[in-house]
Amino acid sequence: MSESDIQQEINAFLDGWEDTPSRTKKAFLQLKEYLSGMQDIKLAFNARPGVTYSLRAAHPMQKDRDLFVMVDVIDDDPEDRWLSVCFYGDMITDPEGKGDFVPEGLLGEDAHCIDLEEYNDDDLSYLEARLNEAYKSASSLK
Repeated sequence: MSESDIQQEINAFLDGWEDTPSRTKKAFLQLKEYLSGMQDIKLAFNARPGVTYSLRAAHPMQKDRDLFVMVDVIDDDPEDRWLSVCFYGDMITDPEGKGDFVPEGLLGEDAHCIDLEEYNDDDLSYLEARLNEAYKSASSLK
């Protein structure tokens, strides 16, 4: 799928998402823009209405893994969506303990997932720092 097709699919999803007072759409957009600003990454989007909408980021240096982060919009209640941002467990730290260890939670490998139920500047800054860690880990693979 081309970058243009992926962006069209994301835009169609976003057009149908009316943000709520929790502002999780705003949080998703901020994370998407942050990822889009990273050099050399490739974004993919996997829509599973009623389950999740997954934005996935990969770095071309990665050979054994298809991504370094998955930003899931949890769609079990479309009126009250929330985010779960998952990383491979060995790619990030979680110094404030905001996430959960999820055995085999990311494409069959152990994961570390940080949930976001409402927009919060501090939590988004924390997630961006974890994105930087995962990006650095992915970009240094040999």
